[in-house]
Amino acid sequence: MTRVVVLGGTGHIGGYLVPRLVAAGHEVTVLTRGKATPYRQDGAWSAVTTVVADRDAEEAAGTFGARVRDLGPDVVIDLICFTLASARHLVEALTGRVQHFLHCGTIWIHGPSVEVPTTEEAPRRPFGEYGVRKAEIEAYLLDQARRHGFPATLLHPGHISGPGWVPVNPAGNLDLDVYRRLAEGEEVALPNLGLETLHHVHADDVAQSFTAAMARRSVAVGESFHVVSPAALTLRGFAERVAGWYGREADLAFLPWEWWRETVTPAAADLTWDHIAHSPNSSIAKARRLLGYRPRYSSLEAVREALEWLAAHDRVPKMM
Repeated sequence: MTRVVVLGGTGHIGGYLVPRLVAAGHEVTVLTRGKATPYRQDGAWSAVTTVVADRDAEEAAGTFGARVRDLGPDVVIDLICFTLASARHLVEALTGRVQHFLHCGTIWIHGPSVEVPTTEEAPRRPFGEYGVRKAEIEAYLLDQARRHGFPATLLHPGHISGPGWVPVNPAGNLDLDVYRRLAEGEEVALPNLGLETLHHVHADDVAQSFTAAMARRSVAVGESFHVVSPAALTLRGFAERVAGWYGREADLAFLPWEWWRETVTPAAADLTWDHIAHSPNSSIAKARRLLGYRPRYSSLEAVREALEWLAAHDRVPKMM
């Protein structure tokens, strides 16, 4: 029986990943701050050992890596590492002590694309604090794997979606009123020509990628993989399909970015800019070939499932 330690396992990915690990017969321990119940309820949690730990505080004290190491894991899955110092601390504690280390990255390791769909081999040109930090972590872990034998694999999701999650909307932000306006036939303004792209992924497909990488460790170690849906969405195409779910034709307007940003809150504008400036469109060919990754959900299917959950909780209109 493989002993797996999951860091951040009560979150959205973990809500699907932990039950998958239990179902596969692994012995699972989840480290959590203890401030939240599992994101998604499942009977598998009764077989999981939960350890309460404050990662930030223990890293500051220099003890977190040792705490993880002393659990005796064969595999460590880190879903909540956001700084190079945090990654380095854990690697130094686990070197020579684990068979496989899997890190949850992001497609934000890429900046604007030159050719699409973007492959893992594309030069890294990240921007923004989150993308830059995640790219630094990726570079460090791959170097540790390829030059020093540390058994790291990196999985890079897109815009995570699914039940219990507000999906990035056709305007590139998280404003649920965009869905209401599409549902009710009201005009929705999109930036520019609405041809920038978003690349969603269902949380369960992200979870699938981790178990697939574990099953194919020999080809996964020392590699990074995009784990997104089979195809990205344009903003306008996305809006048109959402309106169709409500029996409507999308009433869309298109405004130059500087005008459009004045129609929303500064926070919404910042989030939209982050998405359209990246306009992700990522290839999953490598994950298909080496890991056997087969996403169950398209981008639209992942978003629709999220909207169905939100509708059941009266947060967006119910679809036809």
